[in-house]
Amino acid sequence: MNKRIAAIRREYCISELSKTTVDDDPLVQFRKWLDDALNAQVMDPTAMTLATSGAEGRPSARIVLLKDVNDEGLSFFTNYESKKARQLEENPRAALLFYWPELERQVRFEGLIEKVAAGESDEYFASRPEGSKIGAWASRQSRMIASRSRLEDQLAEMVNKFKNRPVPRPEYWGGYRLMPYLAEFWQGRQSRLHDRIQYLLNNAKWHISRLSP
Repeated sequence: MNKRIAAIRREYCISELSKTTVDDDPLVQFRKWLDDALNAQVMDPTAMTLATSGAEGRPSARIVLLKDVNDEGLSFFTNYESKKARQLEENPRAALLFYWPELERQVRFEGLIEKVAAGESDEYFASRPEGSKIGAWASRQSRMIASRSRLEDQLAEMVNKFKNRPVPRPEYWGGYRLMPYLAEFWQGRQSRLHDRIQYLLNNAKWHISRLSP
């Protein structure tokens, strides 16, 4: 093993996490921590790792952006023809992971995935910058492409197509919502004795426990 890599370590000492002080609902607790991340101006506070797997069980992960969180779950938007979307069609279970190193915190969720309502996708798409809207039409996400210049040509075609008129949401683009049945909040502590608080949904009720680090 590369000694430089093996020697990388840090101590965690900013805060602590107690089973007795967390909220009874993990989504409420998450919103509190997300507010902390926003107020601390951490870099990319809504960036999250989305892990999926298809029918063959081969895992795949990538970074996406959280766009909404409510009592139902956590939402993000993507191309419905992308690799992640194809995997979710085959296996509608996924995991999300947030990491805020400045706060020495992680949050992970496991849950079922559903598409959000078309109206919700329309509303979010309408709020996007013009370039992002046109980009959604120009890119057939995850498909092989001959060159960067070909992508730029497709973009130019779409710019011309939608010149002087509103850009509608493509039918192949929209949102997903992860509805969690498991959540875990991780707070770094000294000597790797981290705080880990787990929520597990059973019979429509959240059960909270502490996990060994």
